[in-house]
Amino acid sequence: MTTPAGKIELLIVDDDPLIADSLRYFLGRDYRVTIAQTRVEAVTLLRDRNHQPALALIDLGLPPTPHRPDEGFALIADILAHAPETRIVVLSGQSDELNARHARALGATEFVAKPADPEYLRKLIGRVLSFRDTSTAIDDGLIGESAPIQKLRAQLRQFATSPFPVLIEGESGSGKELAAAALHRLSDRAAKPYLALNCAAISPSLVEATLFGHSKGAFTGASGARAGYFEDASDGTLFLDEIGELPLDLQPKLLRVLENGEFQRIGETQALHSSARIIAATNRDLKKEVREGRFRADLYHRLSVFTIAIPALRELGEDSIRLLEHFRAIYAEQANLPPFKLGKTAAERLLAYGFPGNVRELRNIAIRLTTKFAGQEVGVGELEAELDPGNAPQPAGVLPAPTSASRAELVAIALGDIQSRRDFNLDATLRLWEEAYIEAAQRLAHDNMSQAARLLGVNRTTLYNRIETLERVTGAPARTQRPD
Repeated sequence: MTTPAGKIELLIVDDDPLIADSLRYFLGRDYRVTIAQTRVEAVTLLRDRNHQPALALIDLGLPPTPHRPDEGFALIADILAHAPETRIVVLSGQSDELNARHARALGATEFVAKPADPEYLRKLIGRVLSFRDTSTAIDDGLIGESAPIQKLRAQLRQFATSPFPVLIEGESGSGKELAAAALHRLSDRAAKPYLALNCAAISPSLVEATLFGHSKGAFTGASGARAGYFEDASDGTLFLDEIGELPLDLQPKLLRVLENGEFQRIGETQALHSSARIIAATNRDLKKEVREGRFRADLYHRLSVFTIAIPALRELGEDSIRLLEHFRAIYAEQANLPPFKLGKTAAERLLAYGFPGNVRELRNIAIRLTTKFAGQEVGVGELEAELDPGNAPQPAGVLPAPTSASRAELVAIALGDIQSRRDFNLDATLRLWEEAYIEAAQRLAHDNMSQAARLLGVNRTTLYNRIETLERVTGAPARTQRPD
């Protein structure tokens, strides 16, 4: 965001006042700098519509766990949820390679270890901001020829001309906003307003006023009357992103608009009418949210007259290479650099990668490779350094052994697994691991249960009890065991 004074806004999130103030002094000549010391402070700033930074410079080690990267990783997700166009550069002392690669997979464009040369940092920020986002669209916003993309393309064309709501579901970074824009562009409302509101990016106390508007004096700070998004959208399209974040007490009012088009500004009794077409999107499982009482069932059914599932990038096969080539061409042209070339082995590795950050992650990979390897061939070693180690391909049937892996490596594997599976279930995953280790021990012991128990570090009775428990939970018969 460029401020009225003409300076681009930067957000610095660091709990060390000396570092934050030094960065503000050095970067303040070129940018308008805002500082937050914690993740909570940063999110509060992002919910203020006057603060939509073009770039966030963040530390990973933030309170309440300054010696661990957890808060910083969570902040990357928060920033992308509240301000998806904000570029993220991590500046952190938590600078081991696993943290750097995982931060990039989550959505950070670059990772810089502390201490950093200020002039290098200034040039890096300038370079990151010089890469402009461009639509991956020609007409429907999609690039690719895989079966999931062909299905998605057909659904967009089928649903575009309907006046009924559409619910777009998909993982973070998969391109839900592109699908929403395509629905509008392909509809007979294309020449009418298209407004997009990220429900996660607004303080819950301001969502109602933002959607429906308010009269003068309706609440503290309402110095004048203001129209809301429903009025401004008129008879065009209103895209409500992250609809799962909509406060529960506001959901009946949205349902009313969907049912009869009526709403009221806060502080007024006069009924207004909207004929805007509603498109909603979520990365949550709304059916689960309904079951657990966090989302109204009637609103869910009203929103999901048509439902579109955006495929994850890992499901698109060769399309991931097509998208990389697309981004490569764009960013090489923007930087006035010769494009890199992806080697055959590197291309095979890319096809095997899980892409926890989806298309957003692939875009950032293209930016980094363009900067580092302009005009060069990128091999598997150079590519691997840009990927999240938690998504390294594992040989079939082989699980990483806790005794031979560091805690950080196991956490990275777990992070990648959770992010890549929308239906992740901890109990089922732990059962799978336990079944695998028990079967492995039985094979090594040739079904001698006493020896299998010794291999697993438990006594034989405990092993039998665990097998019986797994049988009850899974309903699967036990492997045949030979008496000891």
